[in-house]
Amino acid sequence: MTNPADTPPVPGARHSANDRIAAFFDLDKTVIARSSTYVFSKPFFAQGLINRRAVLESSYAHFMFLLSGADHDQMERMRANLTNMVAGWEVAQVQSIVAETLHELVDPLIYAEAVDLIADHRIRGHDVVIVSASGEEVVAPIAEALGATHTAATRMEVADGKYTGGVDFYCYGQGKVTAIEKLSATEGYDLSRCYAYSDSVTDLPMLTAVGHPTAVNPDRNLRREATARGWPILTFSNPVSLWSRFGTPSKTAATGIAIGLSALAAGALTYRLLRRR
Repeated sequence: MTNPADTPPVPGARHSANDRIAAFFDLDKTVIARSSTYVFSKPFFAQGLINRRAVLESSYAHFMFLLSGADHDQMERMRANLTNMVAGWEVAQVQSIVAETLHELVDPLIYAEAVDLIADHRIRGHDVVIVSASGEEVVAPIAEALGATHTAATRMEVADGKYTGGVDFYCYGQGKVTAIEKLSATEGYDLSRCYAYSDSVTDLPMLTAVGHPTAVNPDRNLRREATARGWPILTFSNPVSLWSRFGTPSKTAATGIAIGLSALAAGALTYRLLRRR
C-alpha cells in the first residue's frame, strides 16, 4: 500500500478515455465510528507513552469531536497537541502497539455500511483509498484490513527511529487534495469520475475535487453544504465486528471473506441506490 505524499506529481500528465476510477474515503466517523487516534489512547497509556492527564484531554477532545465534529481551529489545536505529545516516542513501539491491538480496538468500530460500500466499489473495479489526517502508523493497518488499494495519511518527522515532533506531511484540508492529485497523476485516476466520502466540512476541498462527492454522517456545516450543492447524504450507524460478523478466526482469511461476502450480498443493491441518487 502506497502513500501518495511520497510520490511526486507527473508534470503535464494527460488523462485518457480509459482512466481508472477511485473512491476516496475519510476514516474517522466515515468508516469507523470513533477517532482512530483516540482509540489507541488506552494501550498508549498502558505502555507509558501518555499520562492520565493526556488520556482525559484526549477523551474530552473525542467527545467534542463526536458531538459536533471539528472545525479548522480545533483540528490545528489537536495537531499541535499531538505533535508535542509524540516527540521522543519510538516509532517501532507505536507500530507494535497498533499491530497488537488493532483487532481488539478497531474491528468492532467499523461501520457495516462502509464495508458494504467499499466492497461495492471494488466489485465495480474501482480502487479504494483511505485518506485521513491521522498518522500513517494508525491509518495504514486499518486501511489494509479494509482491503484498500492505497492510503494517504499524516506523516510525522522521524530521526534515529523516534518522532521529533515535526510533521513531514499534514494530510488535512487542502493537504488531502494534494495527496489525491499526486496519486491520481501516478495511477491515472480521472478525478471527474472519482468518488469521495466524508463527514466533516473540513474535507470540503477533497469532496469538491471529485465528480461524485457524498456526505456521510455529516456535521452541521457539511450537511448545509451538501444540501445546497445537491450532494447525496448517507447515514452510517451500524458498527459491527468484521470477524464476528463472518465467524472466521483467522485475521487474514476474515479480511478477504468479509470483503468478498459483503460485495456479493450488498454490491448490486448499493450500486442501484447510488445510481438512483
